[in-house]
Amino acid sequence: RSYSSPETEGQLLNSFVQYFGDSLGRKIKRMPLIEETVLPGDSLLTLPVVIIGNGPSGICLSYLLSGYRPYLSPEAIHPNPVLHTKLEEARHLSIVDQDLEYLSEGLEGRSSNPVAVLFDTLLHPDADFGYDYPPVLHWKLEQHNYIPHIVLGKGPPGGAWHSMEGSMLTISFGDWMELPGLTFKDWAASKRRNIKSDRVIPEEIACYYKHYVKVMGLQKNFRDNVYITSVSRLYRGTDDEDRNQLNESISTRHLEMEDGQKSLIKRNWEVRGYQRATDGSHVPFCLFAENVALATGTFDSPGRLQVEGEDFPFVLHSMSDFGAAISKGKLRGKTDPVLIVGAGLTAADAVLCAYNNNIPVIHVFRRRVTDTSLIFKQLPKKLYPEYHKVYHMMCTQSHTVDSSLHSAYTSFPEHNVLSFKPEMKCVLQSASGLKKIVKFSVALVLIGSHPNLFFLKDQGHGIGHHSNQPITCKGNPIEIDPYTYECTKEANLFALGPLVGDNFVRFLKGGALGIARCLAIRQKKKHELIESGDGGGDGVP
Repeated sequence: RSYSSPETEGQLLNSFVQYFGDSLGRKIKRMPLIEETVLPGDSLLTLPVVIIGNGPSGICLSYLLSGYRPYLSPEAIHPNPVLHTKLEEARHLSIVDQDLEYLSEGLEGRSSNPVAVLFDTLLHPDADFGYDYPPVLHWKLEQHNYIPHIVLGKGPPGGAWHSMEGSMLTISFGDWMELPGLTFKDWAASKRRNIKSDRVIPEEIACYYKHYVKVMGLQKNFRDNVYITSVSRLYRGTDDEDRNQLNESISTRHLEMEDGQKSLIKRNWEVRGYQRATDGSHVPFCLFAENVALATGTFDSPGRLQVEGEDFPFVLHSMSDFGAAISKGKLRGKTDPVLIVGAGLTAADAVLCAYNNNIPVIHVFRRRVTDTSLIFKQLPKKLYPEYHKVYHMMCTQSHTVDSSLHSAYTSFPEHNVLSFKPEMKCVLQSASGLKKIVKFSVALVLIGSHPNLFFLKDQGHGIGHHSNQPITCKGNPIEIDPYTYECTKEANLFALGPLVGDNFVRFLKGGALGIARCLAIRQKKKHELIESGDGGGDGVP
């Protein structure tokens, strides 16, 4: 790695500490960005919360930690009478200050996380029944509820939305992609964007998220071009303590002394990484954190077939690579079709992209076309005509219908890829074991993606529902407390969004609500502890 000069480190240090120095008081004198030779005993910045990932999950969590609080609107009536009665009982309290387990009891929705379902129905009442009711919440900024935090992301705020294929429509409606306090339609109108459909392209969503951070005054908490290299726990000795005692009781022996003052923050985590400077150099840093929130999403590592020849340069694993190949004219004049592997929406996007560019397609997938778990079965035809067009071709233009390949599109249901050959051929195998070799111009493997948690101990394999297995959104999400979103196997580590099974922006906001409530309760208890320990003195035991 190429490290920048100490002067550059100092500039980055100042940008980090400029805001937090005021927020945390005189306990923080400086935040040196250390290299491996510097010992952790030096004076380093310690924050209550470090959020890793600046997509919609990280943005929404920052919004709530910044002191924004949702209240039941005076005129609002929720269509669920039981929930509305509960909301009326504590109308004077923000939702963050209420019992989330009590409020979410009995609610049903398309998330397995109860707080996600609760927050979604407050923001989009009865949305799954086709209604377009307004939110029953209004928001207030309460500065005293601010919890100092920093949001670290590889690119600009918005995360993976900035790298998605720009010509495709999102699967969700635009207003389902929005974050609290700023409707997508209002933003589009202010920017004079001509939104022709309820569904919008990823580029619009990415711009909305970037603007949201600015207009909500959150940018002081965000750092772009930051790459995390390790997140490690400093106090392993507490792992065997009683869980409730660890979470609920705070003893004075856990409080640090800095400059003769009692600190509210315990250094549980060390977060290391680097920020990429404009000249390409790496500026290393080290932060200490009491809590870490994982909001990285699942777009880091494309799913792989793990077959022979998959590493050939003509085997691609992302829509962006495929789009780049088309725009550069690499497929122009090719007579052999493009081979697309996968039966999800991204694979369908690739089929449409090829089809619209007059590129013939061989479409290979493992499932039957009648499989009820295919995503196309869950999408209304009127709202998603382009995906049903792909599904229609999958069913009617199969190689079994006509032994010869169709000119524009041919599907191979119930087939697996056995290998890719250097002469740009692919060996397929049917469910009955019959093998077939097809020739292609470029292969595109789109079978999902997985988070890359390499910076955690054992790459995070120990914090999922199934121990010692990689974290995946569907098969093995991070195991969390359903109401606080704290990892059940790692105290003071939180996760939200796709990492806990909430793929849709609609539902990831519930994770931010659960984490914000948990941290607000703990923050309040710490302040009470400090005040009770003062005894009218200087607060030092």
